[in-house]
Amino acid sequence: IEFIVPWGPGGGADQVARKIGQLLEPELKVSIPVINVAGATGQTGHAKLMAANADGYTMEVMTGDTFALLADPNAKLKLADFIPLGIIIQQASGFFAADNGPLKTWANVEKAAKQRPLKDAVTGFNSPDDITVSYFVAKGLKLNSVPYAKPSERYTSVLGGHADLLYEQSGDIRNFIDTKQMHPVILFYGSKVDAFPNVPVSTALGHNITMPQFRVVLVKADTDPARVKLLSDALAKAVSSPDFKEYLKEQYADPASFVPSNEAIKYMQAWLEDAKKIIASTPKK
Repeated sequence: IEFIVPWGPGGGADQVARKIGQLLEPELKVSIPVINVAGATGQTGHAKLMAANADGYTMEVMTGDTFALLADPNAKLKLADFIPLGIIIQQASGFFAADNGPLKTWANVEKAAKQRPLKDAVTGFNSPDDITVSYFVAKGLKLNSVPYAKPSERYTSVLGGHADLLYEQSGDIRNFIDTKQMHPVILFYGSKVDAFPNVPVSTALGHNITMPQFRVVLVKADTDPARVKLLSDALAKAVSSPDFKEYLKEQYADPASFVPSNEAIKYMQAWLEDAKKIIASTPKK
């Protein structure tokens, strides 16, 4: 089974796909190679899924970054084109800065962004990253989205001083956090994040913007229901394993991240409606 990751190696989507693929292989008794196909905010990799046969032998891990593109009325992506096997991880997103830079706190960011433009490394235009940047631009901050399809380039842009901020999930860059190279200045969540008790969350500051990151495993629409059940049952078993639960902990993810196949579309539709409301309330650039 080919497992498509529509992003470059090393990012959160790549990490979770390799972990879940490793757990699925003994359950399904097949090899599950991860295929990285980066580009166009995940659309290039998604197109590879759409070009494959609807037989369950091709899967994709879609992220909230790509799914947010459906908020555009003219989006090429359609909910009817795919079947979710389950949402496997949910995480708070945030703005992160380099430890050796001047942006130590959110107050520092607000002050600096009122005086000069700050570059924010994002996954792509019209992604949750870019939507969040646009939200704060409408609030009077001088932020500019700079897209990087490859996670490694996105991370090094901040560490190397080519960007001032990074929109990311803490688990995806845990190595940089643990080694004191990056730190969060604000987290986009509805409540305090236990791992970062001193970091303000958006809602506590009066910003009604969260859009937590999620990653969902998909197959193409019209896949045989029996095959969908086989794959979704195997996925449910994999995420309930102690190995994957420990992985969620390492990723600062919600321990109750999993949303099964029959409930995933409802979750995704609600997430998308929230994204549309944020976009509608944000003036055009």
